Amino acid sequence: MTEDNQRLTHLDAKNQPTMVDVGDKAVTQRSATAQCTVVLGKEIMQELTQSGGKEEIYSKKGPVFQTAIIAGTMAVKKCSELIPFCHPLPIEKCKVLIHVNDAQEVVIECTVGVTSKTGVEMEALTGANVAALTIYDMCKALSHDIVIKECKLMTKSGGKRDFSRG
Repeated sequence: MTEDNQRLTHLDAKNQPTMVDVGDKAVTQRSATAQCTVVLGKEIMQELTQSGGKEEIYSKKGPVFQTAIIAGTMAVKKCSELIPFCHPLPIEKCKVLIHVNDAQEVVIECTVGVTSKTGVEMEALTGANVAALTIYDMCKALSHDIVIKECKLMTKSGGKRDFSRG
């Protein structure tokens, strides 16, 4: 086993993929926030905001942000079904916030909380990504020149070490 593989938690002693054993970990309150940015483009934003504004945009499929919030929440709850080594978790908190920033980009923040032996970074990242994909789906009839960019973990707390993207 290489030195790098010793740090990878999803490989066993024989270098085979495995789910992390969390049996001996302490149950703690854990949370994570992830963020995705969607660039719809000036023309799409102009067309969509005429009927809504910065709090919501509407397509022929309906309210874009509200639908993305629901999709992101559903994705958080299904994360262990999508990512092979994620543990199923009893999600206690899930909040998806969406707004348009000054650069006319759609910013999605997904915050997830749980009291468990493992963290919720993957759940937060999955929720933010699926919300972004939902925005793409709802707006693609106007243009396929939509860019989903910069999906990243912003904060995590409650595990072995906390993280914050300053």
